[in-house]
Amino acid sequence: MKHHTLGLTIVVLLLTLVAVSSVAKLPAPSPEAKAKADEAAAKATWSTNVANYQLCKSMDKVAAAYQAQAKAAGKPASAPMATPACTDPGPFAYVAPSEAKPPLEASGAHSPPKPAAEPPSTNKPDAQANPKK
Repeated sequence: MKHHTLGLTIVVLLLTLVAVSSVAKLPAPSPEAKAKADEAAAKATWSTNVANYQLCKSMDKVAAAYQAQAKAAGKPASAPMATPACTDPGPFAYVAPSEAKPPLEASGAHSPPKPAAEPPSTNKPDAQANPKK
């Protein structure tokens, strides 16, 4: 029986070694595959938000039904606990990072095109600096 377990252990170790070495050789995902994975992650997050919204609405419905039943039966019901309002995540909308516009500050809109070579003001009067045409 010991001989059988030793052989099985060696086979398992060899299979583990092969599996680990094959994972290590995987190439980096292409930009299209990465974009698709990012979109799938965004959709999974949105799906979780939708599930949380549906759960929140159903809990509100159950609490309202409980309060109504207790009131109809003439039993004292505990006051409803204050909870945040259910927020609807809306329809799924994914904007790929390459399509997204950068924030105004990051786009360089407020930055000068090159550093100033001299101060913006001089001692010359405006009439001399900008003669009439």
